[in-house]
Amino acid sequence: MKKGIVYCLLLLLPVTTYATEKLEHILYLAQNQTSPKASLNVVKWLAGHWRGEAFGGITEEIWAPPLGGSMMGAFKLVMDNQVKFYEIETIAEQNNSLVFRLKHFSGDLKGWEKQDETVNFPLVKVTTNKVYFDGLTVEKVNDDEINIYVAIEKKNTTTEEKFNYKRVH
Repeated sequence: MKKGIVYCLLLLLPVTTYATEKLEHILYLAQNQTSPKASLNVVKWLAGHWRGEAFGGITEEIWAPPLGGSMMGAFKLVMDNQVKFYEIETIAEQNNSLVFRLKHFSGDLKGWEKQDETVNFPLVKVTTNKVYFDGLTVEKVNDDEINIYVAIEKKNTTTEEKFNYKRVH
């Protein structure tokens, strides 16, 4: 059982290489392409407490407003009333652009990545209601609903997973 859970959680690791599959809501930086200029103003609407359902459980994201050149977030997946894993996330201003970074932790806070490593998603493009990072997209549906799309590798194929969240009031 434990091996099965670990295997399923490993499938959730976002793809950080150049994908060949065309995914509807995902963009990637081309080789030698640099991230566009942007500030946290383009994503400050993400601040708040969000809840949804995915992977057979309840998902939750909590984002702090911009401060000190970054936004700080936390994610958790709860299945059968138990936390399966957490993510600590940041969106930071870097080199006049943005980068989305995260680290995974099991339910007992044991880290998945090595101590000095993070999963990084550099900015690709900004539109009126979407912020595209390399392999991850954040979409504002309205003031009380967002979608986060993540490219996830499963069995040598890349799929797009959608996380729909409603604001918790």
